[in-house]
Amino acid sequence: MKIAIAADHRGFRLKSSIIKYLKNKGHKIIDYGPDSEKSVDYPNFALDVAFAVTKKKVKFGMLMCYTGQGMAMTANKVRGIRAAICADPETAMLTRAHNDANILVMPAAKMKFSKKVQNIIEMFLFTKFEGGRHLRRLKIIERYENKNL
Repeated sequence: MKIAIAADHRGFRLKSSIIKYLKNKGHKIIDYGPDSEKSVDYPNFALDVAFAVTKKKVKFGMLMCYTGQGMAMTANKVRGIRAAICADPETAMLTRAHNDANILVMPAAKMKFSKKVQNIIEMFLFTKFEGGRHLRRLKIIERYENKNL
């Protein structure tokens, strides 16, 4: 699977560990940066990943910053993006099954690379969208986006 990933300076370490993990699992990764813990402006990185997803360069995106909030807020400004902050596997599963999220956002302040992070990633990547009533709700969001953005 092809995945875009980025972080800010405070999510750099987590991002680096996740990239190694994903590559070892056979995924193709596009790393949009940064390449160090030097302070950066997170919106630029979030937008790069969001556009990679909407332009179908990748199947999913992953973002991380200290709280996850800034990355999620920025990515969700892009039409068609459903970025979700997930700090546990159940939330990752439900956000895919019910919301068809296409960007996983993780709060680096609360997470170190661990089995739990691996489980969050696996749940996000491999849970199928359920459709049905959930699709009806996503269509409401899509209509709003198309009318107002």
